[in-house]
Amino acid sequence: MKVYPIETGNFKLDGGAMFGVVPKVIWQKTNPADANNLIDMSLRCMLIEDGKRLILIDNGTGNKQSEKFFGYYFPFGEENLDSSLKKHGFHRDDITDVFLTHLHFDHCGGSIQWNKSRTGYEPAFKNAKFWSNQNHWAWATEPNPREKASFLTENIHPIEASGQLHHVPLPKEELLKGSPLGFDILFADGHTEKQMIPHLNYQGKTLVFMADLLPTVGHIPLPYVMSYDVRPLITMDEKARFLNRAADKRYYLFLEHDAKNEICTLKHTEKGVRLDQTYRFDEIFN
Repeated sequence: MKVYPIETGNFKLDGGAMFGVVPKVIWQKTNPADANNLIDMSLRCMLIEDGKRLILIDNGTGNKQSEKFFGYYFPFGEENLDSSLKKHGFHRDDITDVFLTHLHFDHCGGSIQWNKSRTGYEPAFKNAKFWSNQNHWAWATEPNPREKASFLTENIHPIEASGQLHHVPLPKEELLKGSPLGFDILFADGHTEKQMIPHLNYQGKTLVFMADLLPTVGHIPLPYVMSYDVRPLITMDEKARFLNRAADKRYYLFLEHDAKNEICTLKHTEKGVRLDQTYRFDEIFN
């Protein structure tokens, strides 16, 4: 197995929304805001080369939305999905599986693109299976008013229409061991219904793709929960269990949204679980 970080670009979100009830005077120490109160966010995905399978975990926002839409999120940076894949010797047509942690636009927008005539949409990965789960798919296709702006029809329905949609089975407990993708999956319900958090056994370490369970290192303290979470108290409970386990077992956390840090580890302190160290991916994995 070989794992690669895939940078698909960066964008900005409101710092207050990202930290909920935590005052700006506190969160800006780790996530400084610009004059418009916006903080930098990464769209860092993961590529897994495992035998004949090439699995992409999440795929960023894509580029099919309108200029007005992207005007709300201020995309920046030179990286994009295709250039990042090319850097590692791959093309999007090589992808065999696209695993979507959840269907918010910044995680699945790259799944679908305009067709050549720009009269409709088509999968951006023509040879891939797209993986979600039944509960989250139902949640996203009949969205509640709070999340409706994040579940974009054009990102979701064309996947099913293509015939390329597949669902991982739902476990009786929160952890699915031995998924069809070859890695374990933690299911979490605080941010959205049945968000999926991949756990990989890689080079003798546990590497966890954090998605929106832990957006940045600034979100490690337990009460630092996003306003985007639909069930914030459940998020806190899920975070508490995960963070303690991650500190106990020395997990390496792959951060999808942290614009500065790719990997972090955690430790126990008198104030609870806190940041231990941060790393570039290539400092830990070769």
